[in-house]
Amino acid sequence: MRNLLFIAVSSLALAACGADGQAEQDNTETASTQPASDPGYETYSADNQADTMASNDDRYQNEMAKDTASDPAKSSEPADTEKRPVMQAQVVLDRMGWGPGVIDGKMGMSTENALLGFQEANDLETTGKLDEPTKQALADWGKIPATRVVTIPASWSDLEFTDMPEETAAKAKLEKMGYKSLDEKLAERFHTTVDVLKQLNPGGKPAGVKNGSGTDPKPTETPDVERSDGEAKGFFTAGQQIRVPNIGADAIKAGSIGDQGWQQTLASLGVGSDQPQVDRIVVSKSNDTLRAYQGDKLVALFTVSSGSSEFPLPIGEWDILGKAYNPPYSYDPKVLGQGEGETYSLPPGPNGPVGVVWIDLSKEHYGIHGTPDPETIGRAQSSGCVRLTNWDAARLAQMVSQSTQVIFEA
Repeated sequence: MRNLLFIAVSSLALAACGADGQAEQDNTETASTQPASDPGYETYSADNQADTMASNDDRYQNEMAKDTASDPAKSSEPADTEKRPVMQAQVVLDRMGWGPGVIDGKMGMSTENALLGFQEANDLETTGKLDEPTKQALADWGKIPATRVVTIPASWSDLEFTDMPEETAAKAKLEKMGYKSLDEKLAERFHTTVDVLKQLNPGGKPAGVKNGSGTDPKPTETPDVERSDGEAKGFFTAGQQIRVPNIGADAIKAGSIGDQGWQQTLASLGVGSDQPQVDRIVVSKSNDTLRAYQGDKLVALFTVSSGSSEFPLPIGEWDILGKAYNPPYSYDPKVLGQGEGETYSLPPGPNGPVGVVWIDLSKEHYGIHGTPDPETIGRAQSSGCVRLTNWDAARLAQMVSQSTQVIFEA
C-alpha cells in the first residue's frame, strides 16, 4: 500500500484510474491547480460565494404568497410555456442529493435511480416511477418551478475557451483542459446539455418570451445572439437572458471553502458548500449506483459508471487516502492496457480524463472521479474506476473523508 495519507496535487500524477508516480506527503488533504482568479467569476453576494446565476428560492416563495400561480403577471420573470413535470421532479431530486444525472425532462435510468433513492429514504414503495405516493411526498417542493430565467454574466465575454484536440500529445501542450465553449460551460453549470438549453430558449429567447410579431419563436429560427469567435461558434453569449433548469442547493457559504480554485469550480458547477458528511458509501456494479449513508440512513444516491471486462470494479472494502481538486492526469498507455507507448502529463480542467476531482482509494490505480462526458454516465464503461458527472463528483468529494468506509459490490 502506498505511504500516502494526504495528496499534494503539485506532485500527484493520475494515470488511468489511479495514482502513478511519487506523491509526496503534505499537510493539506486537498489541493487545486486551478488558477485562483477566473475573469468570468462574479459572486452572488458577500454571504454567498456562488456565481450571479445562483438560485434565489425566496423569490419563488414570495411570488407564491402573491398568488402568482393564478396571476402570472405578478411574476418577476416571463412564465414558461410548458409545465415540464419530469424536469421539475429532476431539479427537486437534484437539489435533495438524489442525482438524476443530466437534467433533460425525460425519464431515464439516472432519474429512475434518483427516485429509487428518494423512495427508499422516505419509506415508500421503491418503484423508480413518479407515482402518486412519490408525488405526494414531493409536494412540499411544489413551489419550485422546473425552470428559471438567468442572465449570463457579462464577464463571461472575457473567458478563453479551449479547442480540444484529439491527439493526446496535443492535449499535453494545453495550459488547461477547460470548457470548449461558452455553451458547454453553461450546460454544465445547470446540469444539462446544450441541446436542452436550446430547447428551453427557442430562437435564442427564453421560452415564454414573445418575438417582435407577438408569437413564440420557433426552435428552428436562427437566434440573434448566434456568434462566431474565430472558428468557435456558439448559440449563447455573455449578457444574454436565458431559461435554464432550476437547479438549486448551489449556495457557497463565505469562508467555508479554503481553496479558492476549488470554490470557483463549485460555483461553475452549481454545487453548494452545504453537503452531508457520510460514514459509508456503497457502489453497486449491477445497479450502476453509488449510495451514501449516515449510519444506516441513506442520504444521497448517484448513478455511476464502474469497471469493464478488462478493468473490473474491485469488489471489496477500501479506504479513502485523500482527495485532489482539479487534478492533472498522467496518460500511460501501459496502465490503460494499450501496451507500451509514450506517457504524457495532461493539464487539469473539467474536460480532463478524470474531470474536476479525484478521490484516491487504497486499491492502487483506482479512485472515484468526475468526467468530461456527463451524458455517458451509467451507459459507457470506465477503466475500472467509479465515474460520476463532474457536479455529482464535486458533491461527493465534500461528503467523504478519510474515515468514510468505501464498499464495492457486484
